[in-house]
Amino acid sequence: MTPDVRDRVERQSRAARPPGGTARGTVGAPGGGPSGGAGGGAADGAVTGAGRVPESTWARALELISGADEIALACHVSPDGDALGSMLATAFVLRSLGKRVVASFGDRHFAVPRLLRFLPGQEMLTPPGDFPAAPELMITFDSASPDRLGLLRSNVAAAREVIVVDHHPSSSGFGTLGLVDPKASATAMLVEQLIYRLGGTLDRDIATCLYAGLVTDTGSFRHSSTTPAAHQMAARLVATGLRTDEIARELWDRSPFGYLKVLAAAFDRVVLDGALVWTYVTRVDRAAYGLPYAELEGIIDIVRRTDEAEVAAVLKEDDEGAWQVSTRSKGAVDVGALCAELGGGGHHTAAGFTSHDSVEATMAKFLELLGKVR
Repeated sequence: MTPDVRDRVERQSRAARPPGGTARGTVGAPGGGPSGGAGGGAADGAVTGAGRVPESTWARALELISGADEIALACHVSPDGDALGSMLATAFVLRSLGKRVVASFGDRHFAVPRLLRFLPGQEMLTPPGDFPAAPELMITFDSASPDRLGLLRSNVAAAREVIVVDHHPSSSGFGTLGLVDPKASATAMLVEQLIYRLGGTLDRDIATCLYAGLVTDTGSFRHSSTTPAAHQMAARLVATGLRTDEIARELWDRSPFGYLKVLAAAFDRVVLDGALVWTYVTRVDRAAYGLPYAELEGIIDIVRRTDEAEVAAVLKEDDEGAWQVSTRSKGAVDVGALCAELGGGGHHTAAGFTSHDSVEATMAKFLELLGKVR
């Protein structure tokens, strides 16, 4: 560990529990809470309260970042709020520390989803074709495996060092260092801790990115993954002056007219099969109204409301003709485990997988697995 990093870690340990519980260098930084509670400061290694990343792992991450001149950041394909928000927040802080930053995601059609175009910092994004082929240091966000990085998965293999920042239970353990906490409500929670440990501050731009990650992955604090620590983090972010009503409007209360027409087509096909409710959306459905694939993200959250079903699934045909399957559970079924059996993964109550089979064949496989756990 270099002397400057060692000094910083020692300073963090001294500052982790200052009078009033607010750490220096950030707005309402996490104070020390018990491992089952809501705090989790740097001194005891708690990241989100219930989960932990070893202190030695955090120290190594700081050392790698301190020693790198250029840092390449990547999040998963078709980024959601947690993936893109976490990456952009980190990019802001690294740039403030004087680092050269490259940030991207590996979609063949490189474009930020419309719902996330309000996020600040998008001028820092680089198309995957311009991403360093063999980064000195690469940091990935919200990706449980290299495959989730799409076109950038080969860059991971060629990178000298790879820090994986993630909260998925299905995380495969790739990379050379893992800041991975399955107990975290969102990857954004780990990023907030990283920012704190780097000596960064939470300004409104950074807070906007982190808040987008936190509220999207907790379903606006409705999902079972929501912890006391998630609410406390939200308070710290809102304290920077966020307009949470405007963020909510961008994320959930806007859609083009074509979305309503495609939604109607999906509802016309919806099927209730025992404990499962499911439907699908084709490329043809979208093409009729010029609707991008990214606009389909919220359909699963409408279908999952069905009282009679424990599990919901929505198959969405992407631009290459593959079916991206989103699943949700009300808790009795671990859809993360089911999706892992089909090559995907995720969380206990929210997960997904990719299928190159027909709709009928895809659902037959899923129903077979579901029947084994019911």
